[in-house]
Amino acid sequence: MELTSKILMRKWRDFWNSKNHKEIKGASLIPADNSVLFTTAGMQPLIPYLMGEQHPLGKRLFDIQPCLRTNDIDEVGDNRHHTMFFMLGNWSIGDYFKEEAIRWSYEYLTDKKWLGIDPERLAVTIFEGDDKVPRDTRSAEIWQECGIPQNRIYFCPKADNWWEIGGGVGPCGPDTEIFYDTGKPACSETCGPQCDCGKWVEIWNNVFMEFNVPTKDAPLEKLPQQNVDTGMGLERIECVLNGYDSTFRDDCFREPIRILEDLSGKKFDFNNEFGKYFCIISDHIRASVFLLGDLQPTTPGNVGQGYVLRRLIRRAVNCARKLEINPADLTKIADAYVQYYKEDFENFVKVENFILDEISKEVEKFAHAIEGGIKEFNRITENMKAGDMIDGAAAFRLFDTFGFPLDLTLDLAGERGIKVDREGFDKSYTEHQQKSRDNSGAMFKGGVAAATTEEDAVKLRRLHSATHLLLAAIRRVVNPDAEQRGSNITPERLRFDFSCDHKLTPEELKQLEDLVNEQIARDLPITCEEMPIDKARESGAIGIFDSKYGDTVKVYTMGDFSKEICGGPHAEHTGELGHFKIQKEESSSSGVRRIKAVLE
Repeated sequence: MELTSKILMRKWRDFWNSKNHKEIKGASLIPADNSVLFTTAGMQPLIPYLMGEQHPLGKRLFDIQPCLRTNDIDEVGDNRHHTMFFMLGNWSIGDYFKEEAIRWSYEYLTDKKWLGIDPERLAVTIFEGDDKVPRDTRSAEIWQECGIPQNRIYFCPKADNWWEIGGGVGPCGPDTEIFYDTGKPACSETCGPQCDCGKWVEIWNNVFMEFNVPTKDAPLEKLPQQNVDTGMGLERIECVLNGYDSTFRDDCFREPIRILEDLSGKKFDFNNEFGKYFCIISDHIRASVFLLGDLQPTTPGNVGQGYVLRRLIRRAVNCARKLEINPADLTKIADAYVQYYKEDFENFVKVENFILDEISKEVEKFAHAIEGGIKEFNRITENMKAGDMIDGAAAFRLFDTFGFPLDLTLDLAGERGIKVDREGFDKSYTEHQQKSRDNSGAMFKGGVAAATTEEDAVKLRRLHSATHLLLAAIRRVVNPDAEQRGSNITPERLRFDFSCDHKLTPEELKQLEDLVNEQIARDLPITCEEMPIDKARESGAIGIFDSKYGDTVKVYTMGDFSKEICGGPHAEHTGELGHFKIQKEESSSSGVRRIKAVLE
């Protein structure tokens, strides 16, 4: 029997329910505290509880979490990489530890009632220890007791078997990773799980989160409790269990790929030049559907989450052209995903037309952007002759500013006998990627962005509190139905996006500043109360309800002025905030305005 993704999700729920775990709803792809662009792992919403807070559902939890990782965009096109994927996770929040976690992992993977994998096809890796944390011999003992022989247990360095948040600040600990033998012949006598030859595929990771790095360059310290944080990729485990040669053979991709085959007249095959285009289109359109169908939807734009969505759609358009498909037909692929997932994601039913319309509009905008890119290309090359070379930085500017694909630059240049500095382009691209990774790492600290010192943490709490006052002021001055569409906070400033159909006037901006500063002067108490989501809604708290926050939420109240569901953290009184000053107001995307402000 084929194990489809829906069957695997049901098995996951049944297993952890049998171990007295409670299911938490998958969080939004847009983190509640906006500490990072996207939810990249199921543990992100749980960081406060891993650090010691009590979760309302208890100490044993599990979920099925949609995730999106931007660092894999350029890897998509092979047989296993995805931008958007589902992560199966379970947690012990200060309850069980290595013994139960490893034994239950082995049971779920090998018992015929569950996945029924032959134990002979499993191998594990374990942290070998360093000068700060000793070798994890206990995990090795438990695996051997389960039935994994010593010759399939590998001790590996910190680079391979230590988990930490991007940027290295926050909860962390050693892990043990589980690998599946695909049956391919070993590439050498030393072939093992850390080899890239394709014989071994990682299918599950158990993180033993017992340490914390409080600030950058601070020494490792013990957490107040021992936690277990696990993750298994749904797409990858479906591929492995069914013996597919690619995750793109999984059942969720079949109808989109069939439509692509019909539209292109080409067969999906990894052995020809077109295979990667099928993968890129099917992956990127699925990710786009989930971003647009989120309870806090992302729309295409030039910065942040909107920029990523725009890039996904435009990369899919470029690949459609490679397959000689009309880019307008990408909405047929999007609709196939909506139909497949709407039973499990009810919001898709409500916003189906919105999803398809936004993709259609972005495809059309890209056509205009291509025209602008061609004009810029012509400007760059107007005085060039055959044999001349386009500077790598200029080629990258065409790509980054105009969304002009490099291969299109190469094609146009080739027609004129002009060369392109590929090495220079790659250098500019690598620098851009590194800057993006550095920014992302700095943002993800388990709270609001970039707290590397206690002084920064205080600034962030104050600015986070100011965003609540700002939204409440916007709803009084500009539009009572205005909603948050995103925010980014650094120790220096806040950036706040909200729904609005017009550019704010100088009078409106002045009223907002004055109203926020009035509440700061009142020194209102900032209180937090946990309550069921229905009670929060009845109390008048604002926020995006349902899966963005979960069944039980925190409601932060600031006197009689603001009541909002939020993950925190905040100041204790508004009087701590200082003087609120708006520096800039601008458009973020269609129907969304952005305010940048500081506390002086």
